[in-house]
Amino acid sequence: MTQPAVDGPVHHDGEPAQPVLPAYSGQQPGPGGRPLRKAAIIAAAGVTVGLLWWLLAPSGLNLLTGNPDLAAGTNTATWLPRDLVLAGLCLLAGCVAGSFVAGSKHYQPGPGTVILVVLAGVAGALIAWGTGVLSAHLWGAPADTSASASVAFSLRSYAVLAIWPAAIALAIFLNSLFPGSGGKPRR
Repeated sequence: MTQPAVDGPVHHDGEPAQPVLPAYSGQQPGPGGRPLRKAAIIAAAGVTVGLLWWLLAPSGLNLLTGNPDLAAGTNTATWLPRDLVLAGLCLLAGCVAGSFVAGSKHYQPGPGTVILVVLAGVAGALIAWGTGVLSAHLWGAPADTSASASVAFSLRSYAVLAIWPAAIALAIFLNSLFPGSGGKPRR
C-alpha cells in the first residue's frame, strides 16, 4: 500500500496551525538597521568633522601644532596644512562610515544602499567644510582678505571634499572582497 503524497505543510499535534511570524520591527535585515538612518548619521557627522577641522588646523584655533607662527592665515605656509587636516579628518570619517555600512560575511549592502551612503559622504564633506568656515567666522579672529581670500579660514583644494565619499566606497568594496570570518574564529 502506498502513502498519499502531502502537498503543503504537515501539522503536528501541539503546534499552531499557522506559523507565528515575528512582529515587523521596521528595520531591514543586517547590522545597523535602515539605510536612511545610516546615511543621516554619516551626513550629520560632518558637523563634528567641521568643528574638529577648525579646532585642529593651522589658521584656525591651531590646537594641533600650537605654533603661534601658524595661527595667522596671512602665513602662506598654513594653507596646505589647513587643507591636509581636513583631508585626514575626511579620510578617517570615510573609513569609519564605510566600515559602519559595509556589512558582514553573510550580509552585504545592496547597490542602492551603497549609492545612498556615498551621497551621504558627499553631504557630510560639504557640511564639514561649511561648519569649519562658519566656526572660523563666528569664533575666529577677523581676517583681512584683501591680499587673498585664503587668508581667511577656508579650503583651497576642493578635491579634499571627494576623500570622504571615496573612502566610504573603498571600505565597502574592500569588505565585499575580504568579508572576514563573520565573527567565527579561524582554524
